[in-house]
Amino acid sequence: MDHKNKGYEYEKIAEKYLMENNFIVKHKNFLCRLGEIDIIAEKDGVTHFIEVKGRINTKNGYPREAVTPYKQRRIISAAKYYLMQIGRDDIFCQFDVVEIIKEENSINIVENAFWLSS
Repeated sequence: MDHKNKGYEYEKIAEKYLMENNFIVKHKNFLCRLGEIDIIAEKDGVTHFIEVKGRINTKNGYPREAVTPYKQRRIISAAKYYLMQIGRDDIFCQFDVVEIIKEENSINIVENAFWLSS
């Protein structure tokens, strides 16, 4: 399976998990010239910008470790653009990472994995 298809597989797993945990998925694969957001979801009045990362195992580290500062900046830029597009820069939001480890059959939400800086 190629890299892109693996990504879609992990995103489907994450979406199902989020819905089972009372998240309302608003958008998937939001793309703009500034970056991409895998999943935009809402729970308890909070908008969650979610990056999905998966690995077969943790031999080379945890999936969350692949969300580098560069990737974080791209996600934050895309989130700011999204908020501007919907005319809602006043809502409370956070940036999370859903990490999936196939061999362990585990899914973990790393809440507030990084922050929006002004």
